[in-house]
Amino acid sequence: MAGNTLHVTVRGAGQTVVLLHGLMASGDMFRWLAESLEEDFRLIVPDLPGHGRSGAVAGPYAVEPMAQQVARAMEGLGVTDAQVMGYSHGGAVAQQLALDFPQLVRSLALVATYAHNTATGRERLEGWLAPRLIRLLGTHRFAKLMARPGTGGGPPLDPERVSWLRDMLAGNDTAAMAQAAQQLSRFDSRPWLGRLKVPTLVVSGGRDTAVPAHHARMLAGGISGALTEVIAEAGHTMVWTHPDQLAKLLATWWHRVDRESST
Repeated sequence: MAGNTLHVTVRGAGQTVVLLHGLMASGDMFRWLAESLEEDFRLIVPDLPGHGRSGAVAGPYAVEPMAQQVARAMEGLGVTDAQVMGYSHGGAVAQQLALDFPQLVRSLALVATYAHNTATGRERLEGWLAPRLIRLLGTHRFAKLMARPGTGGGPPLDPERVSWLRDMLAGNDTAAMAQAAQQLSRFDSRPWLGRLKVPTLVVSGGRDTAVPAHHARMLAGGISGALTEVIAEAGHTMVWTHPDQLAKLLATWWHRVDRESST
């Protein structure tokens, strides 16, 4: 959609859940996960600003204004109390949403994500390189470079899934994605993680090389009462390699929060 309105997909029925996707992806990344969840949950799946079918939504593409756009989209749909899952980059947006709009967020599920994604020397180098490579190569060539069978550790994606992933990443504007990547490396929720008071689940992949285990520990250590789950054989692409296992973890968590909040 043009202007400042996010494209949002709504599917399923039941308690409301918001799914926030990763950098250069779109809500379509959850298509297989959604198949396992839509019988029990009403899924609100926006394409974040500058991404996918929200490509025409103007920046800036930093985390804070993205969270503001998600809040507007939720309110526009009459959603006033949702369980929110953020995956990778979407996890940063989810944290910001819970900080700035706590009335909209009943719980958080933070999957394969971080409080600060440039916490080590290697990560700082990667954070510096990513926006520059996107600008230099363009999204099409950058997608070919990044979307490979073993991307992010864990079981390799099959060739059909790799081709699909490349198409999704390449479908974005180069300048917007370079800006989003640059802004993301500046995100740092560590100073205010302790202010997040919603029930929180942190899910990580035991073989994730893109967002290693120290990030899950940082999140869980900073958010009071946060629970952790590890899908041992999964990497950063667990949403595609382990969708059923991830869906089961999430559904169990959301049902638990719903039960506890109603007692």
